[in-house]
Amino acid sequence: MCSTETFMKQSELSGNFTEESLAFQKKILESSGYGDNTYVSKSLLEVPMNLSFEEARKEAEMVMFGVIDELLVKTGVKCKDIGILVVNSSMFNPTPSLSVMVVNRYKLRGNILSYSLGGMGSSAGLISIDLAKQMLQVQPNSYALAVSMESMTLNWYRGNNRSMLITNCLFRMGAAAILLSNRSFDRHRSKYQLIHTLRTHKGADDNSYNCVYQKEDNSKTVGVALSKDLVTMAGEALKSNITTLGPLVLPMSEQILFLASLIGRKIFKMKIKQYVPDFKLAFEHFCIHAGGRAVLDELEKNLKLTKWNMEPSRMTLYRFGNTSSSSPWYELAYLEAKGRIKKGDRTWQIGFGSGFKCNSVVWRALRTIDPAKEKNNPWMDEIDEFPGHVP
Repeated sequence: MCSTETFMKQSELSGNFTEESLAFQKKILESSGYGDNTYVSKSLLEVPMNLSFEEARKEAEMVMFGVIDELLVKTGVKCKDIGILVVNSSMFNPTPSLSVMVVNRYKLRGNILSYSLGGMGSSAGLISIDLAKQMLQVQPNSYALAVSMESMTLNWYRGNNRSMLITNCLFRMGAAAILLSNRSFDRHRSKYQLIHTLRTHKGADDNSYNCVYQKEDNSKTVGVALSKDLVTMAGEALKSNITTLGPLVLPMSEQILFLASLIGRKIFKMKIKQYVPDFKLAFEHFCIHAGGRAVLDELEKNLKLTKWNMEPSRMTLYRFGNTSSSSPWYELAYLEAKGRIKKGDRTWQIGFGSGFKCNSVVWRALRTIDPAKEKNNPWMDEIDEFPGHVP
């Protein structure tokens, strides 16, 4: 685990940062909404830090194989029955690929359709679900395994550019494995039905393209720079996404109000604010990527969500930090551990990532989830401590 105190101690012992950079990182951490029990890779806690390729591979194996092992035990699915594999990691993409590492470890069959997604940021977890869905549509009687993870070891920034130091402070270690099936006899034991996937890509816009950008700083040290436009770009991407998603999920009354507002602004040039539909009428639960406190604050305001709606995202940010593409799954696990998922409930997962991208996935619960049966849920041992106060 990595507390603020541990993080700052390791940063200071590394000898990479100026006093100004250390003070900046401490300020970011103190306002991040993080608790003292988030996870970082073992390599970052060593003195000196062991930022080697081999350690990065070990980190990837630990988090990937850990969640897959738990999934296979829980579902009872045999490795030979998995026909589709999608693994995503934005920053660590070795050769052989991460998906090949999984194939080798579990001796998956020779005709498996496997994919490794890289460089797609925190939205890649939901992109993996969309890709798996599309493959299942043309592969009958199949299982698809989607694995979302991120590696910290090789992506620790060792320079003093403030826009790049933010990623050191925000990103934490985590992973998730999801099994999808199109076999009719699996319906009775499945938790959820996948209703919609929707992807929005704003990469044609230069500001969106550059708001999360890996590059060298003035001293030729590689890092990922986050621009001041990031929250704005996330808002713009979300607007585009919900404009398409709305008609698919909103009740007719909300659609009419939204359309009337749109016509008034675009056709009649009326000086009125765009009507924001009440998505609480379409969904019982929201799992918004825990990218940072500022992003969550902005989405809570723009979507007019309640503190209760935002609780899974804020508690995930506090307990686990920004685990990148796997964070929506920690949020869904929170809802399950709290016993909030009832049969028929609709859950909206929202992911944001470099490019800039906004992706949505909508699930319907096929049964009420009993927390007592969620043995591998990462929240279960401490769920009674949440929600807690976030400084």
